[in-house]
Amino acid sequence: MGSLKVNLCGIELDNPVIPASGTFGYGYEFAELYDINELGTFSFKGTTRDPRFGNPTPRIAECPNGMINAVGLQNPGVDHYLEYDLPKLKGLGATVIANVAGHCDDDYAQVVEKLTDSAADMLEINVSCPNVTHGGMSVGTDPVALGRLMDRLRPMTDKPMIVKLTPNVTDIASIARAAAEGGADCLSMINTLVGMRIDIRTGEPIIANRTGGVSGPCVFPVGLACVWRVRAALPDIPIIGIGGIDSGEKALEYLYAGANAVEVGGAALYDPTAPIRVARELEELLDSRPELTEKLAKGDTWR
Repeated sequence: MGSLKVNLCGIELDNPVIPASGTFGYGYEFAELYDINELGTFSFKGTTRDPRFGNPTPRIAECPNGMINAVGLQNPGVDHYLEYDLPKLKGLGATVIANVAGHCDDDYAQVVEKLTDSAADMLEINVSCPNVTHGGMSVGTDPVALGRLMDRLRPMTDKPMIVKLTPNVTDIASIARAAAEGGADCLSMINTLVGMRIDIRTGEPIIANRTGGVSGPCVFPVGLACVWRVRAALPDIPIIGIGGIDSGEKALEYLYAGANAVEVGGAALYDPTAPIRVARELEELLDSRPELTEKLAKGDTWR
């Protein structure tokens, strides 16, 4: 897939398709199925300062054309990641985006501090998780709080910093602008929407957390619109489009909306080959669009 090379934050990727955080584990599990280096890079599971068990079960419910999850950032913590997971990934030759999460500014800062001298290539700051009680999405819905967090994190590292945005806001462009003014090198969007299901036998929410994050094909139009709006407001910052991508055609729509790259998330949960399949389908579609391919390679967008 040599014709799909893209420039993202000064790093050349072989193609613009990235497995999203939370649905691709730490990548090496998928390496048993195919060469993960055929993908552009990938964003590993959200990592926090301390190990997290996550939310109580049940954590998952089906919904029309998608799913709802409230896993709650279950992960073994940043120290475990640095000692065990990152060396495995770099041993495979992978380009890695480290996804950073936390409950408060101190949590984010301590994880970034530990990752700044690591072999991770980029940092994705998750300020948009709807499934944690503190921090998470609350930071990503307030431009003042987000600006304060970025003022603290940006001086801590020279690594390219991606800020992952939530759609659960009135004006996503204002949040995106706060991230960019705070020093974000790139924006990724969207994280999941807040939703719920009710068990009609009991009248109670199916998920123990009551609400969870909605993902899957049903969120595709929402993600696309968010990318379009942010690209119109911020014409120069790189954007990674996320939400409902399960085909090369949908990935191409995101590129036309103004994304520089895309992440495949929910589709990988039921089809582990989805990221590589989307990349190959996108390559076929771009064969007849050399003008778009040239723009992506230079770090530009169609819009």
